[in-house]
Amino acid sequence: MNNYQLPVADWVETITEWMTNTFSGVFSFFQSTGQSLMDGITSLLVAIPPVLFIIILTAIAFFISNKKIGLSLFTLIGLFFIYNQNLWTDLMSTVTLVLLSSVVSIVIGVPLGILMAKSNKAQSIITPILDFMQTMPGFVYLIPAVAFFGIGMVPGVFASVIFALPPTVRFTNLGIRQVPKELVEASDSFGSTGWQKLFKLELPLAKNTIMAGVNQTTMLALSMVVIASMIGAPGLGRGVLSALQRAQVGIGFVNGVALVILAIIIDRFTQNLNKKKTTPAKSKLSKKQKIGGTAVAIVAIIALIAGSTLFSSAKNGEKNISLSYVEWDTEVASTHVVGEVLKDVGYNVSLTPLDNAIMWESISKGETDAMVAAWLPGTHGEQYKQYKDKVDDLGENLKGAKLGIVVPQYMDVDSIEDLKDQAGKKITGIEPGAGVVAAAEKTQKAYNNLSDWSVETSSSGAMTVALGQAIKNKEEIVITGWSPHWMFAKYDLKYLEDPKSTMGKEETIHTMARKGLEKENPEAYNILKNFHWTKEDMESVMLEINNGTDPTQAARNWIDSHEKEVAEWKK
Repeated sequence: MNNYQLPVADWVETITEWMTNTFSGVFSFFQSTGQSLMDGITSLLVAIPPVLFIIILTAIAFFISNKKIGLSLFTLIGLFFIYNQNLWTDLMSTVTLVLLSSVVSIVIGVPLGILMAKSNKAQSIITPILDFMQTMPGFVYLIPAVAFFGIGMVPGVFASVIFALPPTVRFTNLGIRQVPKELVEASDSFGSTGWQKLFKLELPLAKNTIMAGVNQTTMLALSMVVIASMIGAPGLGRGVLSALQRAQVGIGFVNGVALVILAIIIDRFTQNLNKKKTTPAKSKLSKKQKIGGTAVAIVAIIALIAGSTLFSSAKNGEKNISLSYVEWDTEVASTHVVGEVLKDVGYNVSLTPLDNAIMWESISKGETDAMVAAWLPGTHGEQYKQYKDKVDDLGENLKGAKLGIVVPQYMDVDSIEDLKDQAGKKITGIEPGAGVVAAAEKTQKAYNNLSDWSVETSSSGAMTVALGQAIKNKEEIVITGWSPHWMFAKYDLKYLEDPKSTMGKEETIHTMARKGLEKENPEAYNILKNFHWTKEDMESVMLEINNGTDPTQAARNWIDSHEKEVAEWKK
């Protein structure tokens, strides 16, 4: 039994690939339509003056909470805090993601819950599926999301819906099943049809339970914000992920607090909407008034969709370019510099941080235009081999890059072969899947003296924090290092000699662009192709960012002091 392993992973890969190829047109339609709709909604929300938006939401909070001051005051102060921290646009992107994820989940979840309540067989089939959806780690849903829809907000909504759907289904089923049998029998005795019984008896009585499920669905959709940012979904989650990867405690805290504020506001709003009214209704709406209200709602929805389309059309007529990058200090520096140069010549530049593998895939599929983050021939060798026929290699933008095993100068070792029991027999690495981590794992296997060592993965930010703490306390530490990197300017470090060359030779960083960019956007293509700088240039920007300067401002400072070099890129 142990000698045979079911090829479950291969089966899933085959099914996913078949679905991607067979329904590519459908997925492409949903991706383009959904992205246009979401961009439009976000643009409309951002177009509303923030102060006016906050005042309106505060007034709504006052009335839905039965004119109590607590929720209104929290909404006012909380939203002004987010606005003060320059996170308003990110907040609107997050609201769009949560709103659409919740709406889709409710539209799917309530009918499924009704089906479960009406059929024991359906309940027995759907329940284990819901169990699976709720217990599967949210990160797993990103894999098919990217395969089907690429990067951006649409795959984020897809993953969020799968993760957030079960509570609405379960609570709808529970609420309908809890309707007293006496009332159901009375309804039957008066000759009610199935639809009359559902809409006039069961759903009204189950409303509070269903709304509790909607509340939980909304909270789960919000909890997916940070995870969705790994595949390019914009919003507050991107700030949290960036801070995590770069160990920026302050920025991570501020973005986290903004998410908490949004979560509390959404939670309290949905809870108050579910409370029974304490004041009696003055009059019931007539049938004409109900029809009129429905018509107004439909017109509002159509206007929203039309407005979204107009916003998207207006954007399509502008000079736009999107750059993707991994949240490594080197790539944060270079991508922001290139982005600022492109802004100077009139482009609307979108910078999207992605996982390493997804970054390469996004260029190959044309979902982003370019990146200046290809470490060759070693670090990204596998990705280059996989995608080289689907991307344009614009050549190197930096020479002399290097990978290796790094230690502080005060450690009495000069070669990898000298390592014995230092640092707890542990090599501290960065993100799993990074080229330098793969090289370190290869090194650990190649050297006999490292046979009982381990390579511990974390993030580039966590690794540098651990390095700083170790140096402060004069403790031993062995890390995966690369240059250029600001840590060599800040700390006294050394590369260990690598007699077996398992960490690779000297590397260069290349610029990659999607196919067709040269023809469609020759000006931007030319700047990207001409972009070239030195290790010292990159390290100066990296160090400034590490010292607390915003990446955009650090890039701008470097550009302003290197006008001659930048002018060469624009030729």
